[in-house]
Amino acid sequence: MRKVPHVTALPHPDYPRPDRDRSDAWIPLDGPWDFESADGSATITVPFAWETAASGVGRTWLERATYRRSATAPPEWGGARTFLCFGAVHHHARVLVDGRPIGEHTGGHTSFEFDVTDALPPGSTAEIRVEVAAPSDKREIAHGKQRSIPRDDYDGVAFTPTSGIWQSVWLEARGRTHVTEIHLDGESLTGFDVSGRLAGDAPAGAAVRLRVRGTGEAVELAADAAGRFAGRLGLEAPRPWSPADPHLYRVDVAVAAEGARPDRLTVTGGLRSIETDGEHLRLNGERLYVRGVLDQGYWPRSGLTAPDHDRLVADLELARDLGYNLVRKHLKLEDPRWLHRADTLGMLVWAEPPAPSRYTERSAAAFTAQLAPMVERDRNHPSIVVWGLYNEEWGLDWDIPGSPERAGAAAAAYDALRALDRSRPVVENSGWAHVKSDLVDWHYYDEDPRTWADTLASLASGDREDFPVKLGPDFVVDKSFYGSDDFPRTGVPILNSEYGAGFTSLERGWHLRWQTQEIRRHDRFNGYVYTELADVEHEMAGLVDAERRPKDIAGLDPSDVNGETVLVVNLVPAAAGADIPVPAEPFTLEAHVSHHGAALLSGRVVAAWVPGGTPSRLAEVRADHVSAPFKAEPFVLSEAVGVRVAAPQGPARLMLWALDEHDAVRARTFVDAAPIEEPNRRGARREA
Repeated sequence: MRKVPHVTALPHPDYPRPDRDRSDAWIPLDGPWDFESADGSATITVPFAWETAASGVGRTWLERATYRRSATAPPEWGGARTFLCFGAVHHHARVLVDGRPIGEHTGGHTSFEFDVTDALPPGSTAEIRVEVAAPSDKREIAHGKQRSIPRDDYDGVAFTPTSGIWQSVWLEARGRTHVTEIHLDGESLTGFDVSGRLAGDAPAGAAVRLRVRGTGEAVELAADAAGRFAGRLGLEAPRPWSPADPHLYRVDVAVAAEGARPDRLTVTGGLRSIETDGEHLRLNGERLYVRGVLDQGYWPRSGLTAPDHDRLVADLELARDLGYNLVRKHLKLEDPRWLHRADTLGMLVWAEPPAPSRYTERSAAAFTAQLAPMVERDRNHPSIVVWGLYNEEWGLDWDIPGSPERAGAAAAAYDALRALDRSRPVVENSGWAHVKSDLVDWHYYDEDPRTWADTLASLASGDREDFPVKLGPDFVVDKSFYGSDDFPRTGVPILNSEYGAGFTSLERGWHLRWQTQEIRRHDRFNGYVYTELADVEHEMAGLVDAERRPKDIAGLDPSDVNGETVLVVNLVPAAAGADIPVPAEPFTLEAHVSHHGAALLSGRVVAAWVPGGTPSRLAEVRADHVSAPFKAEPFVLSEAVGVRVAAPQGPARLMLWALDEHDAVRARTFVDAAPIEEPNRRGARREA
């Protein structure tokens, strides 16, 4: 067999686990591999799924294939153990080195590794062979939003499958006795509670030394007979991690071993607590309001794998620039490089695994099997503040309320995750029908602004707890916050985790502005997650297109919608581009201030007419019309203040600014005045 050469121009050249750094002794195995399938022989570029153009194969509905390439363990790795590591392979992988079976793994999103020291000793070269099975019928396996044949219930919002190796592959050296798990728990905000496990030649009783870079603070721990270690790493001047100050600690870890190469790695962590307090969320003890966006992590030519490292992490900067403080990474265990960038940027993350699409005992077990490796891989990231589990009863046949077995599966998944990590809120079934959850989150889509406003008011007051959900063209059901009479109706934080409406970009921007302000109108809600960041294939709901290019949303700046402080206007808009008719006489417009800062905010609302379509950020701040003073307490919607506004000469945009006591702009929005027409229904079929 031809040997695929090692290449240096890699799409993801950085070490794949920056949060658990062993980059002083590693070799990337991304790049070209030999590829054999029912179609014959080819070359594939790892780590791109074989369905993608970036892989060089571009083949959908291929169920089996084999990858081959040669690899060399450097001679300087003598005295160490060599590990072959896989970020993710969908769905079942069987690994051989020089024909020798090394191990197997099932699960398309979870990482795995094998000790290949005996098969690939230092200074030797061997063939690595990966045999992959990726069934077309994915309904009982955890697959997220990949399409299935036969189709599943949510085929209309599913995308091109991701099969084979789709995250990085690499070799790395570790000590003969080495760290295989390590957790830095910074919940106390004063230091780290450390726990972990050793494996290898002599884990029992081995000394584990931890030293904080930059401070020199250190601790030495001893492993027990099972290789487990635990202890406290105190910090004299602790600096908590937060979106405003995303401070990370780098902790050097060494395992002493007589006469052998010591194991060394660097682990990052942050001092951060996230908790529920009655109906509030608190980050480091302070109120948290979630301003989130849903991100599915797809790219046009490369599917679930980003084209390169820069574009992988650029989506986080994009979300930040659009005003969001949280990204809900939807039904995907994202590349650890992305999570590390979220840590360093200060972006909060709602993390969730992929789900199956049919309920059976087998599918429920496959779903739950992901949780331990998910938590072990990602729990050190302070950016992750919510663990999600099932989504909208996918994999539970949309039937928690009608099925004790399915409700039990959701509750069992919650219990399993809470047993693994009690430091973060867990949502057992995002969107509807909660039976056991730390948050009541809801997904609600509605095109009518009056219905949207009225439904939100009823949900916030508790007068209503259900809302319509269109599951198909002729299939509308009423879904509830609650899937059980036993779930408490008060005392649990409530937040939206999916919304958005509109077909055109103009409509999307219009709904974003008005729907978000209605969520902000109700102090009981703890935040929202807009759907979504970027278009995916046929799904055109993104704030940017699939290539991450901006869309024309009629001059709206989403960062105004998602600000710490926003204006909430007392009106129900009529239509995109025509919120109100062109007024013929002066009128009074009322607005509230929703402020989520740390201190009282006071000031005035001012208004001025500008030409229609003027971008909000380009409109000159003019106080043509001024309100009475307002006072906005943190997390409490202010009393309404009225602005008396003159009539414009014709269609125009009314800009509104909230100015503080120093005349600094703290919030902005606008109202479009234009003729309002009845919908054109000429030529419509008339019933006899």
